[in-house]
Amino acid sequence: MSKIPFSDLEAATYCPRKLYYRRTDDITVPDTVTERRELAYQYDRLIDAPTSELADLPLEVSPDRFRENLERATHLEDWETLADPSERDRLVEGKDCRGIVHKVLDGDPPVPSMIFTGTPPETGIWEPQSVRVIAAAKALSWEYERMIERAFVEYPAHGIVRKIALSTRRKAAYRRVLRTARAIDGPPPRLTNTSKCDACEYRTECGVKTRTLRSLLGG
Repeated sequence: MSKIPFSDLEAATYCPRKLYYRRTDDITVPDTVTERRELAYQYDRLIDAPTSELADLPLEVSPDRFRENLERATHLEDWETLADPSERDRLVEGKDCRGIVHKVLDGDPPVPSMIFTGTPPETGIWEPQSVRVIAAAKALSWEYERMIERAFVEYPAHGIVRKIALSTRRKAAYRRVLRTARAIDGPPPRLTNTSKCDACEYRTECGVKTRTLRSLLGG
């Protein structure tokens, strides 16, 4: 049985139909995504960088807020290895899935850290990203033959780093999405009237009808 890419699991969590269209698409990584990921490897320098330099970076918050968030992250127990990981962009293959772990932190067992270039929720992590983190941790655990029970997520455009416990609920969501991704053989049912569709890059191909502001207001 083929191993499912981490990115496919993230897409399937968002919407199974999105994964169906994504599998036939020629995926390219936007320059902005690459530039924001690189910020995650420059924390030690950026925390002391002048405002003029930070203002030229692809941040999603002000330079002052970026520094405040990054300063808060320095109190994490694994900060030194987060700022200077032993490995970066490591391709891992687990029992069921495969993909890139952005940072592998030294430890017994090692700890994965995944980088996301969008905006984080107020607390925790978005569900599709949670599934991707679990997939990365399970694949790394398979390679090392060790249980991994924690991970980090990074939102470098905000200077935010969060520790994530790999809870039973998160693992159950991963297993559910894994089954869904494996079962997709044709277009799954459409979602209807959801904000997910408005933000989806495949809404045209999908043909889903999204609601306009006028219709939401009863106009």
